[in-house]
Amino acid sequence: MMEKKKIVVLGAGESGTGAAVLAKDKGMDVFLSDYGTVAPRYAAVLDAEGIEWEQGGHTMERILDADEVVKSPGIADDTPVMRAVHGRGIHVISEIELAGRYFTPSTRCVCLTGSNGKTTTTMLTCHILRLAGFDASLAGNIGRSLAMQVARGPHDVYVVELSSFQLDNMYDFRADVAVLLNITPDHLDRYGYSMDNYTDAKLRVLRNLRPQDSFVHWADDPVVTARISGGLATPARDLAFAARPAAGAAAFADGGMLHLPGTLEMPLTELSLPGTHNLLNAMAAALAARAIGAGPEAIRRGLATFAPVEHRLEPAGTVGGVRWINDSKATNVNSCFYALGAMDTPTVLILGGKDKGNDYNEILPLVREKVKAIVAMGLHNEKITDFFSPHVRVESTSSLEAAVDACRRLAAPGDTVLLSPCCASFDLFTSYEDRGRRFKQAVKDLENA
Repeated sequence: MMEKKKIVVLGAGESGTGAAVLAKDKGMDVFLSDYGTVAPRYAAVLDAEGIEWEQGGHTMERILDADEVVKSPGIADDTPVMRAVHGRGIHVISEIELAGRYFTPSTRCVCLTGSNGKTTTTMLTCHILRLAGFDASLAGNIGRSLAMQVARGPHDVYVVELSSFQLDNMYDFRADVAVLLNITPDHLDRYGYSMDNYTDAKLRVLRNLRPQDSFVHWADDPVVTARISGGLATPARDLAFAARPAAGAAAFADGGMLHLPGTLEMPLTELSLPGTHNLLNAMAAALAARAIGAGPEAIRRGLATFAPVEHRLEPAGTVGGVRWINDSKATNVNSCFYALGAMDTPTVLILGGKDKGNDYNEILPLVREKVKAIVAMGLHNEKITDFFSPHVRVESTSSLEAAVDACRRLAAPGDTVLLSPCCASFDLFTSYEDRGRRFKQAVKDLENA
């Protein structure tokens, strides 16, 4: 009898648990190891499935006996366990790579990546496809684990938000539609502080594309256009979008209208999401949905009815004539750039958290133009204070409560308080969602005071 393939899954979050279930369903010998604590909801799934697992450390002899390792995206390659795995020459894949091996011949997949706008565009694409009658489901960084869905609830179309970390360990996986929104500095601490390394990771979304597939991208992204000029090529159909008329663009804006030549013309005032960045997101989603087969009416309805994403320029309330905005998902400088661009009143800006090698020069002109004060919220605010103090008033705080109190003092009626931190949340919060929800609760408490 042939020995079962030994699969080790590292990390027991959404992706790891889904990967373990799929591997078990496919007849593999599965062991899951998590260095931290496994959440009760995932522990319950693993126990119900009869999957062997551990937490609070790694049994290295068991891990290094694997034929293949499925690594959760949050685990860096320079951790001791990954150095040992690579040292043994064990092949390492992502949950997405594993799931793609078990797509049916009719399964189609839209894969979206970029430094900013991924979640909004992914959800908007899925929204349009569902309106068009497709059995479409979210996966990747949002929604349920792709592997779990393939194992226990398959769909015809998956719309998958991919981080660079997930793309790092994808090899044979192929998208039917690859969407590359933009590439700006982010997560450089995971890529040797090399923009080229980070860019290479993002471009992996183009792997294995065929002539019948589609490549949707922003025509004006300087990093991507430089790579295209330097010889980056794919056999897929090129579907570029731009905020203004551009030669060969498959979608563009002009004269107050969104144009998809041959498919749709739609007044910009009908779009449900405001701002130039959301216009670009809308064009990317429209092109991706059209490439799968959505018609003009579904695209129009989808763009007009989509609800904003939580933690992305989300209104949190108005207190004493001051508008409070939750943009906690802005974990890098470029996201904050777009948020500031959408501000039309004097702004008190909350920055801070775990710095990822940020260069704040990108937002300095907008800070000078629109920001009356910065409230730094984090355990280590020195970089923010040193950079911005010569240009604008900066107050340093080390808790959400102190930051909200400072904003309340600094903002006047007619102003906006914008939480758009530029940084990861892990110094004071468990996630950007935790940061955003606690911010919204603090604003609600102010309203009820």
